Parts: sequence; structure tokens; C-alpha cells
Amino acid sequence: MKPWAVRFYKGKAWKDCREGYFLSQHGICQRCGGAGRIVHHVKEITPDNIHDPDVTLNWANLELCCQDCHNKEHRSGDLVTDGLMFDEDGDLVRRSPL
Repeated sequence: MKPWAVRFYKGKAWKDCREGYFLSQHGICQRCGGAGRIVHHVKEITPDNIHDPDVTLNWANLELCCQDCHNKEHRSGDLVTDGLMFDEDGDLVRRSPL
């Protein structure tokens, strides 16, 4: 998670919005039908729009994704090497062995 976004993602408005959207999608990834984990912003949040609820809290700008689909969204080319993934906060972490 970017330092400038911590306050937003830890805040009640986002947590309530995320929970409501997650439930509205029945916990199912909107891309592959797997188990959803991450409520993804379709239009990326930036320092310029983080205070705009039409971007940050608007369900039309949200998509529920599983971890793999979310990783594919943020992976362009080979920027993320094998064994790494993005967690639910958008941080790059080592993938747990199965």
C-alpha cells in the first residue's frame, strides 16, 4: 500500500464500502468465478483523486477479484517474478508454498 493511501484504506468509509461490495458479489471473483479476496479499484487511486468518493467509494469503480486475477491486473510484462504476488493491500510479497 502506498504511504499516501494508508489512511484511506484503514478508514471506516473504505472498510464499510469494501464489505458491502464484497457481500453484493457473494464473495465471487468477477473475472474467473473463484473465491474473491480483493476489492479492486478499476480506475486507479492516485494522490490527486484519493479524496474523490466518486472514484474511491463508487461501486461502479469496483471489482471483486481473487488473488490471481488481481495479480494479473497489476502485472505488466514480467515486473513480478515467479514466487511473488500482490497481497490484499497491494504490497508485493513472496507467494506461500502450496
